[in-house]
Amino acid sequence: MRPVAFTGHGMDRADHVRAAPDRLAAMRARPDARLVMLDGLSPQIEDNALVLASLADVPAHAELVFMGLRDDVPLFARVLGEGDTRPAYEQRFNHALLAMLSPRDLALYGGTRSLVDWHARHRFCARCGAPTQIAKGGWQRDCPACQAQHFPRTDPVAIMVVEHSGRLLLGRNARFPAGSYSALAGFIEPGESIEEGVSREVLEEAGVTVRDVTYVASQPWPFPSQLMIGCHGYADSDELAIDTTELEDARWFSRAEVAEAMARGRDSTSFIAPPPAAIANLLLRWWLERD
Repeated sequence: MRPVAFTGHGMDRADHVRAAPDRLAAMRARPDARLVMLDGLSPQIEDNALVLASLADVPAHAELVFMGLRDDVPLFARVLGEGDTRPAYEQRFNHALLAMLSPRDLALYGGTRSLVDWHARHRFCARCGAPTQIAKGGWQRDCPACQAQHFPRTDPVAIMVVEHSGRLLLGRNARFPAGSYSALAGFIEPGESIEEGVSREVLEEAGVTVRDVTYVASQPWPFPSQLMIGCHGYADSDELAIDTTELEDARWFSRAEVAEAMARGRDSTSFIAPPPAAIANLLLRWWLERD
């Protein structure tokens, strides 16, 4: 199975440096330290690589996140004035830009985007409302008023391929391009396991009871900051009861239809498969390739 997009950053996160202000300052002062350059929350790209600039022109008071060491080079990112306030489903990546970057540059960008966006949207304490301050190399924000500590969040999302009699359940919502179908997905709620989240989401969206849920793979998805947890399960019945507030349509697809969609891309006559960078694409490939 090929690497999942947004993974493989190849860095030493160097947590011991984050917690030591003197060591962090020394990293920031190194002449080879580099800043991951963003245009808002989009990557700046030159010669098919992320632009990494010198820190020489960065003001001393600027809030910087220490991303870690890559090839022993300290990498930082600058916190923006504001984050992306759009709902997650509206935060679409430019797939042409995505294809230009190497896997480790894409992973570095994904982590950078998530952290910079989180800082921009968490400048005030959720407990008392006072302004917060960057801490631990950017992997924490502290409230000087009530001493609360705030940490970057990652929202777990279950995404699943559900099987019945050799066919796969896929769905689409109104925001998808015409003809596109993908794996069902939904946020895991407080107080439930991954398996319970999978079962609940499929039952709510498609009216299908799922059993024997197993884990396949995961993907950090930085729009804004989710952990996609890819799973597989079996349905007891192929009868559907679609929640049209969630899905525009859901269908069972044969192995031949899934294979044709994966092989022919937008020329497929069965459906248009998820883009290669999405874990849903990996799940369909995994299902086709498994014994």
